[in-house]
Amino acid sequence: MGVDLRQVVAGILTITMFVMLGQMLHRDYYDSLQEKAQGDAHDIEFEGSRVSVKDSLVGALEGNKGPWMDDNNDLNPCWPTLLSDEAVSSKGYVTFSLTNGPEYHISQITDAVMVANHLGATLVLPDIRGSKPGDERNFKDIYDADKLIKSLENVVKVVKQLPEQVSLRDIAIVKVPTRVTEDYIKEHIEPIFKSKGNIRVATYFPSVNLRKSSQDGETDPVSCLAMFGSLELQPELNAVVESMIERLRTHSSKSGGRFIAVDLRIEALEKKNCHSTGVGGSKTCYNAQEIAVFLRKLGFAGDTTIYLTQPRWDSSLNILKDIFPKTFTKEAVMPASKRSKYLESESSEYENVIDFYISSRSDVFVPAISGLFYANTVGKRIALGKPQVLVPAEISETSSLATDFISPYISKKNHLAYSCFC
Repeated sequence: MGVDLRQVVAGILTITMFVMLGQMLHRDYYDSLQEKAQGDAHDIEFEGSRVSVKDSLVGALEGNKGPWMDDNNDLNPCWPTLLSDEAVSSKGYVTFSLTNGPEYHISQITDAVMVANHLGATLVLPDIRGSKPGDERNFKDIYDADKLIKSLENVVKVVKQLPEQVSLRDIAIVKVPTRVTEDYIKEHIEPIFKSKGNIRVATYFPSVNLRKSSQDGETDPVSCLAMFGSLELQPELNAVVESMIERLRTHSSKSGGRFIAVDLRIEALEKKNCHSTGVGGSKTCYNAQEIAVFLRKLGFAGDTTIYLTQPRWDSSLNILKDIFPKTFTKEAVMPASKRSKYLESESSEYENVIDFYISSRSDVFVPAISGLFYANTVGKRIALGKPQVLVPAEISETSSLATDFISPYISKKNHLAYSCFC
């Protein structure tokens, strides 16, 4: 059979055109990425591993939609069947304040409920105090007061205000360690309460560790209810959080509406000095460059949507946006009509609460900073059945499995929350 030379030439030209087209598309992709990276030299130092925005690593995993995990709804609250239906007696009052942000609020409300329940006292709804002098809010400005009162009705009586006949001079201030025990209350707090009749609880934090201890073997229904069943956002603020989450999911159409929340705050990183190392050579915090490489080496695609807890955009975050263009801080995803109230006030309390609840609800949570925000966000996520919490670390290979970096709180099931869910 003879071969038509013209057909051979035409075939070769066709193949050549496809190759040239592929090369052009490849260059267009990298050219667009490099244009964003022009200015500072964005080479990334990550514990001895060096990766450039222009490096093939950034594009090598393109098309892989990321190592996402499904939610796990197998756990249910253990405490409802353990709570008593008996009416709550009341004598004297326990007052307290919520301070330092939502990650502290959870522990503070839990300790106050434990104290009031053991003493048989009435709990007064707390005010909320920020880090700045005079920065005070009513409980109902952030949380649902009626929901809290209703949820605790079989555990402790809650009133919205201290009766006028009770003088502040008659209230003794009592310092209480977080995760307070009944033995501690009986020995250190009950005598003061019997003497004064009313106390003000001030929780202090000897540790920000929320690992289960040997004493946490049995479920404490009162503690579990206070920690996981009492605090909910008030309706307007909850609607803002829901709208922000919905907008983030809209940006994530290529990954099925999934997004990552990263607790990364520049001010906190500067205070912690991220170059220092902790136990076993691991770091206590990670900057934007390190987070970018960590996520990319785990296989998250360049079109992954990322939410940052950083209050406003900072130039040090540019490297993260170079690799993950869909990286946002809250002002970019909050409805414009709500920004004046929730972003432009002198108080940062609203912003902290928004960050906490979005981090709890995201498909993946990455704590760039260790501490109580991380620990209580993990607890909230366990309660919601969202186990994908990835703790940053050095990855020496070009890629790795996300499951190797699941938080020990979850992989070892040693978070306090596992005493409350079964």
